[in-house]
Amino acid sequence: MTKYALLAAVGALTAAASLLPANAADPAAVARGKYLVAIAVCNDCHTPGYFLGKPDMARYLGGSEVGFEIPGLGVFHGPNLTPDKATGLGAWTDAQIVAAIQKGERPDGRMLAPIMPWHAFATLTRQDVDAIVAYLRSLPPVANKVPGPFGPTETPTSFVMKIVPPGAK
Repeated sequence: MTKYALLAAVGALTAAASLLPANAADPAAVARGKYLVAIAVCNDCHTPGYFLGKPDMARYLGGSEVGFEIPGLGVFHGPNLTPDKATGLGAWTDAQIVAAIQKGERPDGRMLAPIMPWHAFATLTRQDVDAIVAYLRSLPPVANKVPGPFGPTETPTSFVMKIVPPGAK
């Protein structure tokens, strides 16, 4: 191969690489994230239709239309975890998604609803939580704004599952 042919080949590879998305994730990390999301059963609270017995897999992780009522706190819906910028995590940074998963913190400083098991995810390794973020970023965006949240004195506009303490009616 001549020096010019080698330079042309390097130039072509550089040009082709510049056409890839800047945040193209490692396929192995995306696969690991998909596995972790599956075993953490994120689907249950974050996929439309799941609590009604008919999960809408075309809107996988796009947010639930069924809320959890927590006495004294209100009703909370599993939000849209897809990278939709308007209704999902698309406007969140990777660090903000990690903070939500491991610390229960929203970008605006509020805590997530207590039903979110972030305490269980707090000990994930950095590699694993980064894989989850890579997987969520790889999903097709789903435009789906979930209802609420609704405070304890507000009337929900959706189906509600109640968490009832023992002895309550």
